[in-house]
Amino acid sequence: MALLRSLLFNLGFYLWTALALIIAMPVLLFPYPAIHGFGRLWVSGALWLLKRLIGLDHRALGLENMAQRPAIYAVKHQSAWDTLVFAHYLHFPAYVLKRELLYLPLFGFYLLRAGMIPVDRHGRASALRRMLATAKRRREEGRDLLIFPEGTRVAPGQHRAYHPGVAALYGHLDLPVVPVALNSGLFWGRRSFIKKPGTITLEFLPAIPPGLERRAFMAELEDRLEGACRRLAGR
Repeated sequence: MALLRSLLFNLGFYLWTALALIIAMPVLLFPYPAIHGFGRLWVSGALWLLKRLIGLDHRALGLENMAQRPAIYAVKHQSAWDTLVFAHYLHFPAYVLKRELLYLPLFGFYLLRAGMIPVDRHGRASALRRMLATAKRRREEGRDLLIFPEGTRVAPGQHRAYHPGVAALYGHLDLPVVPVALNSGLFWGRRSFIKKPGTITLEFLPAIPPGLERRAFMAELEDRLEGACRRLAGR
């Protein structure tokens, strides 16, 4: 049954995505708020399919920790689900994402027009400078920024070194960083075709105020995120 439900969801998700990309093409002529608005509609459809076909829902904790805007959201990344849900919680979020995603047919153009922040993961210092320049423009627009500190999906209970991009954003933008823990990988794992029913927990932790020294900030962020994710995974 889980295999059949997952098959139906995947078919429905890709059909809905293709339809949405085609229908929304005129929206590309408008500024980013219109594109984000349609993006939220697409996400709503995807989450509806996930709930109806898989029986997978979510709950959000710690919403009171989102009071300041704009802010940087440092999110633990366990699942493709994590790339969807924040359209409903953040203010026109600008994701820090790998530049290769911009090359996806049509979808990449939506990402570009939505004002995302692409990063060349092999560009070193020059790539970091470009990322910061774009991030500063997004901050001036009053938008929230979202970054996955580990740079890729990591299974629950596992850990990778945090990339320097999150520290660079923190040090240059003078914004608070809100760590976001979750347990989505328990239900929709990395490269897993099977999705499991249940309730994903998304938890916004208290913000780390600007001004900490780089090493202290990274230690605080990692300690909070990893501890909260272990708790949500029941470990």
